[in-house]
Amino acid sequence: MGEKEQVRPLAPAAAVDHHHSNNSDEETVLKKPSPRRKYIKWGSCLVAAIIVVIVVVVTLIFTIFKVKEPEIRMNGVTVDNHGFMIGTTPGPGTNISLIADISVKNPNYSSFRYKNTTTSLYYRGAVIGEARGPPGQSKARRTTRMNVTLDIIVDSLMKDPNLQNDLGTGLLTMSSYTVVGGRVKILNIIKRHVTVRMNCTMKVNIYSRAIEDQECKKKVKL
Repeated sequence: MGEKEQVRPLAPAAAVDHHHSNNSDEETVLKKPSPRRKYIKWGSCLVAAIIVVIVVVVTLIFTIFKVKEPEIRMNGVTVDNHGFMIGTTPGPGTNISLIADISVKNPNYSSFRYKNTTTSLYYRGAVIGEARGPPGQSKARRTTRMNVTLDIIVDSLMKDPNLQNDLGTGLLTMSSYTVVGGRVKILNIIKRHVTVRMNCTMKVNIYSRAIEDQECKKKVKL
């Protein structure tokens, strides 16, 4: 018989490294973010964004969008009775009117809508004229000018014994009281009612029709 064939043992099957496989599974689980951590991250970003928006809005409200006081000023007057202007004492029944040039300055970043304006004119403490101006609007950071006609009460003016001397100097010491009420509305969100009361003392030059030495004090209610 021929030589017996030599039987070679089969190579052993590769051992499965269960330890390495388990470690790989654990690493995969660790790398996958948990839903809870994801929600916490999103929530933190949302809270931070809300805080930033609140800070910006509050800053704007107390700086740019802060409601500021409108300013009122009497720039000059025009006398439409020439007999009064040349320094003569007006007689009974004389019609005298003063046209006051009044400006309303709005320093706000939104328009200021005002109602009828009321102006009273005094000569040495006595009321000599009153007028009501029309309603209007002063645009944002603009100055609006308007003319208010005051009809002078001649009888009250003539009662003062100092009138003749004042007419001789060409200067009349007068005072005015003006009330302007309105509303400032910013971004259709912030609405503030504003009332401006202003007392002014001035010297009116009846020749140049100009106001001299004007001093005003105002009181604003927001």
